[in-house]
Amino acid sequence: MKCFVTGASGFIGANLVHELVARGHTVRALFRPGADIRGLNGVEFEAVEGDITDKSDSLARHMDGCDWVFHVAASYALWMPDYRPMYRTNLIGTQKILKAAMTAGVRRIVYTSTVGCIGLPKPSSTGILLPTDETAPVSEVQMTNHYKRSKWQAEVAAREAAREGVPVVIVNPSAPVGPRDVKPTPTGQVIVDYLNRKMPAYLDTGLNWVHVRDVAIGHILAAEKGRVGERYILGHTDGNWSMRKAFEVLSEITGLPPVKRQVPWEIALGAAHISEWISGITGKPPKAPVAGVRMARYKMYFSPAKAVRELGLPQTPPRQALSDAVEWFRSNGYVRRG
Repeated sequence: MKCFVTGASGFIGANLVHELVARGHTVRALFRPGADIRGLNGVEFEAVEGDITDKSDSLARHMDGCDWVFHVAASYALWMPDYRPMYRTNLIGTQKILKAAMTAGVRRIVYTSTVGCIGLPKPSSTGILLPTDETAPVSEVQMTNHYKRSKWQAEVAAREAAREGVPVVIVNPSAPVGPRDVKPTPTGQVIVDYLNRKMPAYLDTGLNWVHVRDVAIGHILAAEKGRVGERYILGHTDGNWSMRKAFEVLSEITGLPPVKRQVPWEIALGAAHISEWISGITGKPPKAPVAGVRMARYKMYFSPAKAVRELGLPQTPPRQALSDAVEWFRSNGYVRRG
């Protein structure tokens, strides 16, 4: 297949391009001028310059002749001095990509959403958190920060397009880790900080950890097998780990001591408010945004059973995902020597 990929310079996007090419597909990737494409080293693709907020007819010309469109690009930040550009990218950009794909006559569109658009787990009668799936009820009111809200609005737009006949499938990655995390992502930064001994404490939170390669393959499987209008959690069945467990596994992998100190949530929230107040003066991003601390109050545990059952989503052990991330960060100069 000939594939059009947005967000190819990002973490998931770069891994997706590598997996597509490895499977014999050809890739045309959309980049903004000056994009950092180090994650695409060693893979052949056609680059076109543009932006997902360009006019739909211009985007449609870039998609001409393509069979599949993977819309991975997004603006991800938990603090910005002005959030309007985020909505232009995440919502307006998605609407334009969907319109352009229909004009170009593509056969399948895979839209990359987030598990932040799915309801959070609630404790059972015995107090155990039960991972939620794609049916977990959620509303825009529960979108507690601009990133989640903008992605929720974009996902609603994708579902509405599907009802109107647009062949779009939605995927919701959980917390991917692994190679080619160039920027790195917030989750990857946690690993980098741990490796550099800059992680003195942690919050009592939890994520569904998944290998980024599985997430990339999940996108391809969604194009091949996904049902139009459906959404699929791209995560790991055994990847619902607390932050404490993640650091314990990192310690076993690296030989470094685990992070043992846990910061009370209320203290972290107060520090985040102070940090954002300073950012309002300096214009520099806060070390710990309020939105991030608020998200960390909840353990974000999810079930990828639907994607495993319907798509055949791979299930690489989360330990391997962390090990591959550590190896990549060490090999690419993210970890100080000594």
